Amino acid sequence: MRRVRLLAALGVLFACVDTGPTAGVLQVSLTTPNSGADGAILITISGPAALTSASPPAGLRLFSEPPLATANRFVLTGTLVTGTILTIGVADVGQVRSYTATVVQVAAATYLLRPLGGYTLRVLP
Repeated sequence: MRRVRLLAALGVLFACVDTGPTAGVLQVSLTTPNSGADGAILITISGPAALTSASPPAGLRLFSEPPLATANRFVLTGTLVTGTILTIGVADVGQVRSYTATVVQVAAATYLLRPLGGYTLRVLP
C-alpha cells in the first residue's frame, strides 16, 4: 500500500512539472473582402521572441528582410484569398496570443492600392 501511495504521489508530482517552451509553427490567417482579386499585401508580425522561420503556402511568394526578429515586415504576392497566407516558426507555441499581425497595405492584382477596411489578420495555432 505504501508503494502505491508513493507511486501516486510521484505521478502527481511529474504531472505538475513545467516542461518549458515548445517550439513549433503558427498560422497567419487573412480575411479579405476581395478574395481572389488581391495581388499583394504588406504585413507586420511582432512577438515576444524572434521568429525562427516564415513560409508562404503554394501560390504565394514571400519577401522579407533578413534576419527574422521580434518585429518583421513581409510582402506576399500572388492571388490572395481568405485563409492562411503565412506559416511562422516560433520558439514557444504557447505564446500564440503574444504574436500580432497587422495589414499595412494591400494592392489589387492591377497594382492599385486598396482601402484597408475589411482586411484582418489572425495568428492561430
